Amino acid sequence: MKILVADNVSQKAVEVLQSESSWNVVFLPGQKDLSLIEEIKDADALVVRSATKVTADLLVHAKQLRAIGRAGVGVDNVDLDAATKHGIVVMNTPGGSAHSVAEQAVGLLVSLARRIPQADASMKRGAWEKKKLTGTELHGKTLGLIGLGRIGSEVARLARAFEMHVIAYDPYVPLRLAQEQGVKLMTLDDLLAESDFISLHTAATAETHHLINAETLSKTKPGVRLINCARGELIKEDDLLQALESGHVAGAALDVFEKEPPTDSRLVAHPHVIATPHIAGSTDEALELVGISIAEQVRDYLRLGVPRNAVNMPAISPEEYKKLEPYIQLGEKLGVFLAQISGERLEEVKISYDGGLAELNTHLVKNAVLKGVLNKPLLHEINLVNAAAMAQERGIEVVEVRSARRAAYSNSLGIALRTDTESTSVLGMVGMRGLRILGISDIDIEASLKGYLLFIRNHDVPGVIGRVGTILGGKKVNIASFALGRNQQAGEAVGLVNIDEPVSQEVLDEIRRVPAVRFACVVKV
Repeated sequence: MKILVADNVSQKAVEVLQSESSWNVVFLPGQKDLSLIEEIKDADALVVRSATKVTADLLVHAKQLRAIGRAGVGVDNVDLDAATKHGIVVMNTPGGSAHSVAEQAVGLLVSLARRIPQADASMKRGAWEKKKLTGTELHGKTLGLIGLGRIGSEVARLARAFEMHVIAYDPYVPLRLAQEQGVKLMTLDDLLAESDFISLHTAATAETHHLINAETLSKTKPGVRLINCARGELIKEDDLLQALESGHVAGAALDVFEKEPPTDSRLVAHPHVIATPHIAGSTDEALELVGISIAEQVRDYLRLGVPRNAVNMPAISPEEYKKLEPYIQLGEKLGVFLAQISGERLEEVKISYDGGLAELNTHLVKNAVLKGVLNKPLLHEINLVNAAAMAQERGIEVVEVRSARRAAYSNSLGIALRTDTESTSVLGMVGMRGLRILGISDIDIEASLKGYLLFIRNHDVPGVIGRVGTILGGKKVNIASFALGRNQQAGEAVGLVNIDEPVSQEVLDEIRRVPAVRFACVVKV
């Protein structure tokens, strides 16, 4: 296993990965002569901070990459769509640097109010500008937080020590949670109108891109002060510069910028701007914590297949994974089986979860089903990360149905495939005797879902079983079990033969020539 560490993380984080004796950990920051493109070709995992840009072009070279670990919260330096398409899970470390970022935001808040950086610079020039550097108190002022996640909540807690009024805009936070923190939730427009200070703590998304612009700034109080320790893309910098020059915005403290380092120095050099070089999360404690956390997450994913804090697929705990693992195996095997007995031009996959299975987080089971179904028609590898995206890309409709009581068998999983010509279904379950098929296209039939299966669909007439058995026996094919199912009303029957090894094409062709046999194939599950 090869792990590529592309950016600086703590030594303890590297040691977590190196503790796996069979793993080759390549630490690129200490070996500047190594090429990232060359090294990533045979890497199983990549660990980055914010410096390395994991682009679609880079991932083209990552032929066996399974995981990308981001030591930090933001993943805007990782092309998530490209990673998902390649089946690469992307994990981050939310909350690892929350205290550090919150402290930086409050430090900038105090610095803006009391003009501490300007006073320091003045003293270093030999000046004594006491009257010119009059500040404003935080006590009694209103702090507006855009985003009330872990960092925003910590800023709110610290701000209350100054006896500030804290308000917030966050459409995803329950009212009860905000009230418990002593924070009043309101609309964005109301927050802009009431705040003396505004601090940004939201992710960079299509909806929040340039959230602070000429229009939103026009809705703020004259003399408002702005802090951004989140993402530079949240602010349209030209609009902020104009508001500073007009005096409508009294000051801004910025730790992040649209382009880093900034190529336009006008905003950074403005006398009413405090600028720091994206260091809010750069404390010894935070760097060590997020580094160790992401190293442990990458290690656990590679060893156990359990994604924690994944941003391109639902993350689950080891306890949840333990419950789901047999159903993940069942889903994939049923999908593989059904794909090979069904027609082509797949249009819909319907998945039914019954009994206790219906009450679990079944996203990985769904992806396992799709992985099994799609691995046959698609040339490139499908896995639990990219299966749903690949189905969507091919225009395949995925329908999920849940019932805690409906199934005759508890904890059963059903799959139905609809093509342009037919519909075929299979029902399976996890039992004491392992993974089992319980039915095919409404015909009850029970067989072990293991190894090689000879599947036969035939007209329900006498002699078919004996003829197939004679053919297999004559060709020295060992039969482990032979299961039969009938639909007498439709005059149809199906057979599942567990065999020790695949039969030759010659044997399969002979079975297909039996007059009553409509379809026959061998499936490896």
